[in-house]
Amino acid sequence: MADLFSPLAVKDVRLKNRIAVSPMCQYSALDGHANDWHAVTLGARAVGGAGLVVVEATAVSPEGRITPQDLGLWTDAQAESLRPIVRFMAAQGAVPGIQLAHAGRKASANRPWEGDDHIPADDPSGWLPIGPSGTAFGANLPRAPQAMTLDDIARVQADFVSAARRALEVGFEWLELHFAHGYLGQSFFSPLANHRTDAYGGSAANRARFLVETFAAVRAVWPERLPLTIRLGVTDYVAGEQPLEESIALVRQLDGLDLVDVSMGFNTPDVSGVPWKTPGFLAPLAGRIKAETGILAATSWNLSDPVFIDGLIRDGMIDIAMLAKAMLADPHWPCTAARALGRPQPTGLLPVPFAHWLKRF
Repeated sequence: MADLFSPLAVKDVRLKNRIAVSPMCQYSALDGHANDWHAVTLGARAVGGAGLVVVEATAVSPEGRITPQDLGLWTDAQAESLRPIVRFMAAQGAVPGIQLAHAGRKASANRPWEGDDHIPADDPSGWLPIGPSGTAFGANLPRAPQAMTLDDIARVQADFVSAARRALEVGFEWLELHFAHGYLGQSFFSPLANHRTDAYGGSAANRARFLVETFAAVRAVWPERLPLTIRLGVTDYVAGEQPLEESIALVRQLDGLDLVDVSMGFNTPDVSGVPWKTPGFLAPLAGRIKAETGILAATSWNLSDPVFIDGLIRDGMIDIAMLAKAMLADPHWPCTAARALGRPQPTGLLPVPFAHWLKRF
């Protein structure tokens, strides 16, 4: 029976445990380049013992950024800024992963602590967002995006492919495509955001088309020996969203998919129906998707208690726990979890000096 500290082999990649650092936007890049902040933040979690560390949502093009301070991977120089971080994470025994993203209609925004709203249209630091339709997200993001043409769709898909090639060249071993949180892939899939009447809108198969095509294009250049995964928003907890059966059908269509990271849709500002206080509230949905597709599953959201998370893995509901706030609060959460579960101190997860010091307590 697998548990939180069981290794997991996915293709040719072996995770030393089922603990993953979920991609968390830092909004601290300059012109898309990683810097010391990213080196320390990501490196500390790798030193702390996570089996997988996934770099934050990284834009495949300038227009695909959420904010001007997002990481990017549309130039070779941006890729090179990530190389030493990848090398350091791998040296600590953490599999280095990255999430590729396009913000869609949520792009051109201020950072959360600077308003979390759209940059004014006349501000030179902003740009015109694009999306499947010309419908604005609403609330603090009222600017209507430009509806994408077929040429726009092809261009963005090519941007994903180029970014994937760069990620591979600098040493990433785990790739996640961001099809969640109301960003471009998610907004194509959701009837709440996609109001197109062509081959990319309307029916579930049409709304899934952008995601299926983008995944296939990336899979063609990402080595078969390395995991290719998606983060998929499967619910908004509102009326009018796509039913879970459509998410299951989409997962089945993605030939060569290795894992689905089950997450929220965030296609609407209305999050009043989300059961925020329920621990691991998305885990049952992840379990159903796993059971009905045979694809490995992960999830995040309100996961922090090691005993609870260990139980989800032992029950076969998820295969990997994607931890965000818990790892921000405690970069050495794997050691904390080992103590809570009565497991031997995971000395192999830390450099010898740290492990030796921890044994004294």
